Amino acid sequence: MKHFVGLDVSLAETAICIVDQDGIIVTEGKSPSDPEAISTWLSDAGVVIDRIGLEIGGLSRWLCIELKAGGWPAFCIDPRRLRGVTKTMPVKTDRNDARAIAQVMRVGWFNIVHIKSTQSQELRMLLGNRKALLTKQIDIENEIRGTLRVFGLKLYGRIQNAVFEQRASELLADHPRLGPIVQPMLIARAALRDQCAVLHRMLLQLIRKDEVCRRLMTVPGVGALTAITFVTTVDDPARFERSRDVGPHLGLTPRKYASGEVDRNGAISKCGDGLCRSTLYQASLSLLTRTKRWSSLKAWGMSVAKRRGLRRAVVAVARKLAIIMHRIWTDGTEFRWSREEATA
Repeated sequence: MKHFVGLDVSLAETAICIVDQDGIIVTEGKSPSDPEAISTWLSDAGVVIDRIGLEIGGLSRWLCIELKAGGWPAFCIDPRRLRGVTKTMPVKTDRNDARAIAQVMRVGWFNIVHIKSTQSQELRMLLGNRKALLTKQIDIENEIRGTLRVFGLKLYGRIQNAVFEQRASELLADHPRLGPIVQPMLIARAALRDQCAVLHRMLLQLIRKDEVCRRLMTVPGVGALTAITFVTTVDDPARFERSRDVGPHLGLTPRKYASGEVDRNGAISKCGDGLCRSTLYQASLSLLTRTKRWSSLKAWGMSVAKRRGLRRAVVAVARKLAIIMHRIWTDGTEFRWSREEATA
């Protein structure tokens, strides 16, 4: 008889539930959130396990990889589909969540989440840390601007990073009591800026050595950050049978509601990775508004902008960029600026 396992993972403990092929609970309990402890618990259960499901999360990737290495049929599943089951529960506990995951694994109502390679996860951490430092730097700058504005000291307009501290010090020269209050903020901002520059240089060095990123950067509007973000998000291009499947995966296609006489399209779904979607949007905007050289892609985007407006055109071109970048990655080619060049 087949058996199915649901694991609800938390930082300290993991709730475990095993059901048979008829949906009857065989055994359940808890184990420390460690692959060896979970493997021991499953082995002591003494049943033949067909599938093990874990909700994707902080520890789930690591546990899934380690369980697979130990010979267990473990899968990380998409929590969005599972949420349709768990939200009907009047009582939500880790035990009930493990039961729901086990039942979902039994009936097959789940989507398997791709687990990225170690290299992609490391690059993703580098991108995340760089963005965090940059965001905190901007927050401190806005706090300084707001603080000085109260006293009539205006740091308005776009100020280059290198002269921001100088401009602030000049304004504080005639206010000796405000200087000691704002100075720690300026020091913290400078430290964040320096460390962000360290991570940025590290990122650029890795991109220069990556042949795929260099080819993706031949696409107009696509820079180093867009290329490396796309590579770390897709991880393995072979997991998409068609290049046009990348757009829906990144949430760049519209939602649809059709029931009875009602049939309407909504805004984009915004599923998938938000960081990659935002960088593709910025690349698309740069292509339409900054790139001077014309291409068939820009001509198509401008025609959409005339019919539907710039915002919709930027989203449409972002989806096209995802398709083109995946095809370039798969074919080992570079961007073709015109249809004549593509057919040559």
